[in-house]
Amino acid sequence: MTFTAFDSWWWPYLFVLAAGTLATDIWRFLGVYLGGRIRDDSELLVLIRALATALVAAVIGNLIVFPTGALADAPLLLRIVSVLLGFIAYLKFGKLVLVGIVVAEAVLIGGLSLIDLNV
Repeated sequence: MTFTAFDSWWWPYLFVLAAGTLATDIWRFLGVYLGGRIRDDSELLVLIRALATALVAAVIGNLIVFPTGALADAPLLLRIVSVLLGFIAYLKFGKLVLVGIVVAEAVLIGGLSLIDLNV
């Protein structure tokens, strides 16, 4: 069964839904099932947290170094500075994720606005 197996308008949507469900929901259900049986300080859970954090860090690093879309118009230095200032704000204001995101976005949008004004 492939993405182009049927020539119906609904087939790609059903294919994506089925593939997404198989790829993600099984792991979510397994996590819920096993989550109550694993101690918070177990080595397995520490490993899982480390892997999840590493994957998120890799995605963020990829977006910074190899951006696509509108983010590709931002200079690398601006992208790095916005992430650093967002991280500093996150740490300074009690590890609130929303604060870090808002500061990083504000720096990025402000920097892009300044670049557009100078052009």
